[in-house]
Amino acid sequence: MSSIVISGDTSGAITIAAPAVAGTNTITMPAGTGTMAVNGVSSNIVQGTAVASTSGTTITFTGIPSWAKRITLMLYNASTSGTSGYKVLIGPSGGVETSGYLGEADVQSGATNANLSTSFYVIGSGSLSAASVIHGRIELYNHSGNIWICTSQLGRSDGTGTGSSFYLSGSKSLAGVLTQVQLSTGNDTDTFDAGSINILYE
Repeated sequence: MSSIVISGDTSGAITIAAPAVAGTNTITMPAGTGTMAVNGVSSNIVQGTAVASTSGTTITFTGIPSWAKRITLMLYNASTSGTSGYKVLIGPSGGVETSGYLGEADVQSGATNANLSTSFYVIGSGSLSAASVIHGRIELYNHSGNIWICTSQLGRSDGTGTGSSFYLSGSKSLAGVLTQVQLSTGNDTDTFDAGSINILYE
């Protein structure tokens, strides 16, 4: 059988509809360049562009599509100018939300690192030095509707200090569909000064 090529416009989506009989479904292919996802069935993994974490207090990834059910932030050689740690905030198109986060983050020794409230505080204040170098991943899973579950596993490679591994389990119910994820320094004053951050969503 020869190939079938369907050329779409520069925006919108191409919809292929099966006959309207019992047991059939509609497959919608969203607009994109070089990638395709089948909503509700399976999806490809989309990799973002790595962002240098060498300045500023926040790194925000926007434009996350509504079909994304799992989102992964990846930290490589990340460092900040202070000791206030790292936090993650999520939100709909109106902006990241700063309340309603539930759960807890811990250091490897078992001591409480941070109780969640205003963010996913993946590494709590005072757990690092300005020389700390962080690697690892932070994952967000869609539970249902606009409810998201967050887990993370991060570690230090600078070889100093105690409690060099950090874990988090938490949840957050958003006011709308998630479109953005933000990584920030814990006190919004320390600045990023080394490394890079990237995102995957699927």
